[in-house]
Amino acid sequence: MGSAGWAVVILTLVLSNAIPIFVDSQGLSEFTASFLKYAKEKDVFDWIVGVRRKIHENPELGYEEFETSKLIRSELDKMGIPYKYPVAVTGVVGFIGTGRPPFVAIRADMDALAMQEMVEWEHKSKNPGKMHACGHDGHVAMLLGAAKILQEHQELLQGTVLLVFQPAEEGGGGAMKMIDAGVLENVEAIFGLHVYHDLPLGEVASKPGPMLAGSGFFEAVISGKGGHAAIPQHSIDPILAASNVIVSLQHLVSREADPLDAQVVTVAKFQGGGAFNVIPDSVTIGGTFRAFSKESFEQLRQRIEEVIVGQATVQRCNATVDFLVKEKPFFPATINDKGLHEHFLKVAGDMLGIRNIKEMPPMMGSEDFSFYQEVIPGYFFFLGMKSETNEKPASVHSPYFKINEDSLPYGSALHASLATAYLLDHQSRTTLMSGNHHDEL
Repeated sequence: MGSAGWAVVILTLVLSNAIPIFVDSQGLSEFTASFLKYAKEKDVFDWIVGVRRKIHENPELGYEEFETSKLIRSELDKMGIPYKYPVAVTGVVGFIGTGRPPFVAIRADMDALAMQEMVEWEHKSKNPGKMHACGHDGHVAMLLGAAKILQEHQELLQGTVLLVFQPAEEGGGGAMKMIDAGVLENVEAIFGLHVYHDLPLGEVASKPGPMLAGSGFFEAVISGKGGHAAIPQHSIDPILAASNVIVSLQHLVSREADPLDAQVVTVAKFQGGGAFNVIPDSVTIGGTFRAFSKESFEQLRQRIEEVIVGQATVQRCNATVDFLVKEKPFFPATINDKGLHEHFLKVAGDMLGIRNIKEMPPMMGSEDFSFYQEVIPGYFFFLGMKSETNEKPASVHSPYFKINEDSLPYGSALHASLATAYLLDHQSRTTLMSGNHHDEL
C-alpha cells in the first residue's frame, strides 16, 4: 500500500476528530474498568458473540477470507470507522483516533484450518473440511469489540489506533504480506493476543523476551527402485532408507544441540507404497523444526538437509529436500519487547488484578505475529478462557476445540486498554519532555 493510500484515511480522521483531552495515569484504573464493564454489557456482549458465531459458521482458509473480510468491513461501516481494503489480498486495516501520531496497532488473525469440525452445536461450521479450530473467529470478534469500545471513548485517544485484521496466519505468512503492504509505516508498537484453553477465565499469561519458537517445514522425496517384497535384493528400498532418515533426524536434537537450547525436529508425514507385498519406488516424508535462536534454527535447517541426503545415499537411494518457503515461510521466534511487557503488566494488572497475570513459560509453538516484532516493538499474550467446570477443554487445532465466549469481553477490553494507555503514556512522556525545556531570558 502506498503512502497516498494511507493519507486519504488519515486525513478523514484528522478532519472529523475533536480535540483530544489529556488523561493522566491516575485515571488508568478507571478507564480499564470502564472498558471491561462496557464490553460486558448485554447488548455489546451479545453483539460480539453474534459476530464470532457468524464467522465460526463460515470458516475460510488463508487468503480466502473474503466473506470474513466483508463482515468486518460491514461492522466497521456501521460504527463509522474508516478503513483500508484490500490489504494483503483479504486484510483490512481500520483507523480510530486523531489521525495523527503516535500510531499504535492491535491485531487479529482471520483464517481457519483445513479440518472437519466434530463439535455438534447450533453454529457448527457450514463449510465441509474447514473449521475455526484455533480461535481466530474469536480474535476477530474481540478486535471488533475493541473497535466499538474505542469508538465510544474517542475522547481518550491521544493519537491513532490501527485495527489490523490479518489473513493467513496458519503458515501462509499473512503478517509478511501486511508488512510489505506498508501497514507498519509510522506505527510505534503493536499488540496481539491468542485464546488459551488451559488458562482460567479472567487470567492472562505472557513473558518478556522469547516466548514462542521460530518454525519451519520440510518435505523430502526419497527415491529407490521398486519391486516385489519377496525378492528385496532386486530392489532399492526407499522405506528402509526413510526409516533410517527419521531415526537420524532425532539425533540432531539429542546429540548435536545444547540441552539448554530448546529445539524440536518432528517427522509427521510418511507416505509410501499402497500394497503389502510391493516395495515402492519412492517415499515422501515431511515435518517441522523449531528453535528459539536464529543460529540454532539455521543449524537445524542445514543439518536436516545433510542428514536426509546423506542417509538416503547410504541406503543407495536419492533424496531431494524442499523447505516449502514459498507456501510456508519460516516464522521467526516470538520475542516480546521488555518495555511493552511493563506496559502490559500495568494495564492488565489494573483491569484484572496482578494475581491474575501469569508468567507463560516458553513454548515450541509458533506465531506469525513475530514478523511484526522484527520490524517494530511488539507484544503478544494469551487470554484465559477455561471455565470452572470439570470438563477438560480441547486444545487448539483439535476438531473438538471450543471457545468459552465469556472470554470475549476480556479480550476486547484488553485490546482497547493497551492501545489507549500506550497513547496516553506517549502523551505523558511528550509533555514531560517539553516541560524540561524553556527559552533563555
